[in-house]
Amino acid sequence: MGEQPIYSTRAHVFQIDPNTKKNWLPTSKHAVTVSYFYDSTRNVYRIISLDGTKAIINSTISPNMTFTKTSQKFGQWADSRANTVYGLGFSTEHHLAKFAEKFAEYKEAARLAKEKSQEKMEMATSPSQESPAGELTSPLTPVTPPMEALNGTDDICDTTPNSDSRPEPAQNALAFAHSPAMTKHWEAELEALKGNNAKLTAALLESTANVKQWKQQLAAYQEEAERLHKRVTELECQSNQTPVIKSQKMELNQTIEELEATLRDKEEEMEKLKEELENMNDLMEQKDTLTQKLEETELRSRVLEEQLAGAEQRLEENQEEQENFRKSLRTLLELLDGKIFELTELRDTLARLIEEAS
Repeated sequence: MGEQPIYSTRAHVFQIDPNTKKNWLPTSKHAVTVSYFYDSTRNVYRIISLDGTKAIINSTISPNMTFTKTSQKFGQWADSRANTVYGLGFSTEHHLAKFAEKFAEYKEAARLAKEKSQEKMEMATSPSQESPAGELTSPLTPVTPPMEALNGTDDICDTTPNSDSRPEPAQNALAFAHSPAMTKHWEAELEALKGNNAKLTAALLESTANVKQWKQQLAAYQEEAERLHKRVTELECQSNQTPVIKSQKMELNQTIEELEATLRDKEEEMEKLKEELENMNDLMEQKDTLTQKLEETELRSRVLEEQLAGAEQRLEENQEEQENFRKSLRTLLELLDGKIFELTELRDTLARLIEEAS
């Protein structure tokens, strides 16, 4: 319960090939969250990363570790406890520099914690002496091992009492006088641990139910996103037809100009025919024919103008609909990103709860 994340970033995770010790093997298909955790109870710093429910990084920082930048966006460190080398690929050089800075900071903190714990061990394992008030120190007082020993390092201190510093009978009597109090203390500690375990179990069950519900919501969101992607594809196809409409518009404009030019020519011809109309009956028939053609041309011109206006209106409506749809899609994608990020944080929290409960 005392372990909390103190810094998080996203990166592609790799591990060295255990066979060749040269090639990198990707352990995540995409960028995942990589976090520094601090356990205030044990005073330990760890690097943890989860891909779904699988822990792909679980590395405890020790003073002898070194984080090395091998390129502008890639860094690595060796973990002797896990017997492997981890590699991280970042999206920017700034993220790599920030991660390396935090690594050095927490490595120094781990070194200081180790020194303090070693000092406590030395004080605890020193021969029993009289206190300034004249009270005797009990040889059965529990000695707290250093954090590195609790965390699985190789530097395990030997807390076995030296045979030369065997307590005197009076000291043994004092120790046995304090043993009931120590028993009550450890019983209280045990009860507290049982209570914490029950709370963790209840929280885990509740979180499992929430995860099922969120998975259903995520599936619904994914279906909606797929539907929207199909709609976007349809709109893109319609958008691809826009040049065709523009080409038709240009052709209609050209046709109208040609018809207007023809109309002017016919008007001039009509003027000439009017001058000869008094003397030529045949020209009367030609006039009627030309008038009829003119009316048909005007009618066709009006129809073409109406078609052009309708095409322009449809084009504007399509463009407006496409813009509104893109706005809606961006809003939904932002909502999906937020839900996915919340699910990622929930997975991280569940992983910590499961690890602490175990």
